[in-house]
Amino acid sequence: MKAQYIRAMDALHRACLAIAGICIVIITLIIPWGVFTRYVLNSASSWPEPMAVLLMIVLSFSSAVVCYREHLHIGVGLLPSYLDERSRFVLGWIVEICMLGTNLFMLWYGIKLVQVTWHQSIAEFPIVSVGVSYLPVPIGGLITVLFIVERLMIGTFFQEPSSEAVSQVSSE
Repeated sequence: MKAQYIRAMDALHRACLAIAGICIVIITLIIPWGVFTRYVLNSASSWPEPMAVLLMIVLSFSSAVVCYREHLHIGVGLLPSYLDERSRFVLGWIVEICMLGTNLFMLWYGIKLVQVTWHQSIAEFPIVSVGVSYLPVPIGGLITVLFIVERLMIGTFFQEPSSEAVSQVSSE
């Protein structure tokens, strides 16, 4: 069961990474188009900038969950490196419970935000609901909750420090 859950999280992780990559490629293609139409054709397209903003929202949330799973999020590793194994374990649980609370908040209130704005439309894209632009909030919260559950199952809360960082701390 645990191995199956981890494999499912691996697949979800790869999907989030792919979505982030696709978003950055599309943003990279449409922004120059907007610049071209504005300055070369003297007829600015109205859609590239709002499309880039919408894609940046998706990129941000999908990248955030990838960074969380890969231990690339902002964190202070100095304190855990000075603690014994038991204290590190307790601190890890405290941090993950706080992360769980934050992401459950994002999930719950993100859903509420999507519901409230679902019947409004985006001016540049009248067929697209404003609620769609807020969907990455609850989805990002849900995926992070799934990754938190994985981390609690495995019990690896902090990324192991590199040998270079350990040598710097021990030499001080």
